[in-house]
Amino acid sequence: MKKIGILFGQEKSFPPAFIERVNSKNEDEITAEFVKIDKVIQGELCGYDVIIDRISQDVPFYRSYLKNAAVSGTAVINNPFWWSADEKFFNNALMTKLNIAVPKTVLLPSNQNPDDTDSNSFRNLSFPMDWDSIFDYVGFPAFFKPFAGGGWKNVYRLENPDDFFKAYNETGQLVMMLQEEIDFTEYFRIYCLDRSDVHIMRYAPKEPHHKRYVQNPEPIERELLVKLTETVLSINFALGYDFNTVELAIRDGVPYAIDFCNPAPDAEINSVGKENFEWIVEAAVNMAIRRAKQHKLNQNNLTWGSFITQFAKNKGIAY
Repeated sequence: MKKIGILFGQEKSFPPAFIERVNSKNEDEITAEFVKIDKVIQGELCGYDVIIDRISQDVPFYRSYLKNAAVSGTAVINNPFWWSADEKFFNNALMTKLNIAVPKTVLLPSNQNPDDTDSNSFRNLSFPMDWDSIFDYVGFPAFFKPFAGGGWKNVYRLENPDDFFKAYNETGQLVMMLQEEIDFTEYFRIYCLDRSDVHIMRYAPKEPHHKRYVQNPEPIERELLVKLTETVLSINFALGYDFNTVELAIRDGVPYAIDFCNPAPDAEINSVGKENFEWIVEAAVNMAIRRAKQHKLNQNNLTWGSFITQFAKNKGIAY
């Protein structure tokens, strides 16, 4: 019997709907349940062929559990090794090599020294930073946000350098990035599952959270639809995410990738709406079932993005 599990936290609607939908498919020798953990022993099987991860970004114990499961052959979605290594500034840098438009962005050291460091730890860092060049490059208004993480935590919108330095003094040990504000005419949040299934949602990031998913949206022009789809697929092929959302802002007809590292994206019915919820449940279920059928016992069942696989291929490394 192939077993699919979902690991989750405070979500209320998506996990039970996912489990119910998998089991209602009546697929021979495939069943689904909430992941149950009563012990974690190094290198031992966890009992699941596939695990959908919705919470390990917030729980280090779960992240280590998933890595152990993956080493033992579980297909973990998303890949916990890559997710641990990934962060938003690197993503932006990679996009510049793929000819995908992104806002001008710079990385900045934390305002306060990390624990167990002192001035000697930063002898390679110039003081002060070249603020004039940084501000000229990014421009204002700008956004100031952590280089990793999400959920709109510690995000500032800045109008000028004075705003910047005031915000910078509030960020403590957080490593931050300063990013150009894109003055957009249209904005989209887009599910991408299994690097093949794409669902485009009009999105209003300036609205309160419960109003951001646009209800009864206007149709999308064919040319723009193609651009959005191609951009989203290119991003997820490169990064290797199989359950992700990508946010694209349209400026002068060009999709700018604004936020594209959301491997545990919002899927609550009261947030995304019934139509989007139905799509994500069905797509996630079909993906999990496909992975369960493809699962090979005692083998590596993780997937990797082209950034890693192309490097391995060039070096003659099996992966």
